[in-house]
Amino acid sequence: MSTTPLVLLGARLLGAPRTVDVLLRDGRIQAVGPDLARTAGSGVEQVDAGGRTVLPGLWDAHTHMTQWALARQRLDVSAATSAAHAVRIVLDRLAAGPLTPGTALVGYGFRDGLWPDEPTAALLDAAVGDTPVILVSGDLHCAWFSTAGLRYAGVAAHPTGLLRETEWLPLASVVDHVPDDLADRWVAEAAQAAAARGVVGVVELEITENLGPWRRRIAAGTDTLRVRAGVWESYLDKVLAEDLRSGDVVVGTGGLLEQGPLKVVTDGSLNTRTAFCHDPYPDLTGDDRFGILSVPPEHLVPLMAHAHRKGLTCAIHAIGDHANTLALDAFAASGATGSVEHAQLLVAEDVARFVELGVTASVQPEHAMDDRDVADRHWAGRTDRAFALASLAAAGVRLAMGSDAPVAPLDPWQAVAAAVERTRDGREPWHPEQRLDLLTALRSSTDGQPLELAVGAPADLVLLDADPLVAGTPLREMPVAATLLGGRWTHRTF
Repeated sequence: MSTTPLVLLGARLLGAPRTVDVLLRDGRIQAVGPDLARTAGSGVEQVDAGGRTVLPGLWDAHTHMTQWALARQRLDVSAATSAAHAVRIVLDRLAAGPLTPGTALVGYGFRDGLWPDEPTAALLDAAVGDTPVILVSGDLHCAWFSTAGLRYAGVAAHPTGLLRETEWLPLASVVDHVPDDLADRWVAEAAQAAAARGVVGVVELEITENLGPWRRRIAAGTDTLRVRAGVWESYLDKVLAEDLRSGDVVVGTGGLLEQGPLKVVTDGSLNTRTAFCHDPYPDLTGDDRFGILSVPPEHLVPLMAHAHRKGLTCAIHAIGDHANTLALDAFAASGATGSVEHAQLLVAEDVARFVELGVTASVQPEHAMDDRDVADRHWAGRTDRAFALASLAAAGVRLAMGSDAPVAPLDPWQAVAAAVERTRDGREPWHPEQRLDLLTALRSSTDGQPLELAVGAPADLVLLDADPLVAGTPLREMPVAATLLGGRWTHRTF
């Protein structure tokens, strides 16, 4: 994708006392130094950066872009403190205006791990009658249906209306379905909002076939982000038929789309009490009291080995400590490379195994802020090794930070703030011994690009109106002045 050569005048490198010029040509950083405008040659656009801080553009290492775009349009029930409270939010929405005939009211964001009452279809039915209502949990691992909502999704009956894990996930595509043109428009808007926060790329792990939609979107002009498209087992043969390996750029996408990893979900989540743990959940009995192992080793290991032989890395979802142990076992047995996604609860000996196996910990620090109270209840006595970012970093584990949007907002500054501060809303830091230093948090957000700006690196940059290293700079509200992708502006305020 051809762009006009550009020199940024008077940009400030992170923490540096003096400004420099940055020359961008052919989508790369060609030079960093003083007085480059004088030596850059003719035909080079000059933009005064005004002393703004320049960093490599930021990546979100774990997103579900269509679900994030949908969540931005849906009823927000994240503030609900009980099932009854959630019902009141639903009733307020219905009172504001009728639904389009043939549609359901879909909400997003409830977290029932600490609720005093049970979310049931009967509770919704008593309030909304025959109106189809479907509320998706904040962690995406369960959904709460009214009886009419069950019928809307093709479910004849259910004993409670709260569907978890394998009951719910096959229905997600039904609930999430909107016409392609509308979904693409909403995704384009979400991508633009991400660029306004300094994002230049995402790892796309949507639970669908991902290459097709992104080929279509890029062809239609959505060019705000680089996309690394993951593949799920049910779509693996299609990727292999194209002979695509992880890191391959997809032809015809202007370099914006590349093949990503094989994604496998091996356990559930903390909020739904389905993350697979060595110890039982204190309030559960029966076979699932340790959580749910969705993909056992006898299936996971040969699947990962097959993907590895075909040139794909693996991204293995593991939240509970037992699931993480088994995921690392599978990396060792299969010879695969890649990441553990989430790595929320770890036994001490597994931290070192990440380094030994060369496995990346793909983490979402804002989840620790969302889940701290749930963890204190359901992982009581174990939270010193939950969201153990400092322990991982100290051991030398490569960290890749993200949001898991829509589970957390697609905003890397929220992730950085959570990692560095381990608090929000004025609360005391939660396990402050697991805080990351700011430079490590930033390095974990740039897809491996050095913070110092390397000549030859992609011209994917973010310009900030504040230096993050200056004490007192509010990380969550970091003012982003501009974002460049391959040397062209995707967001600019000056």
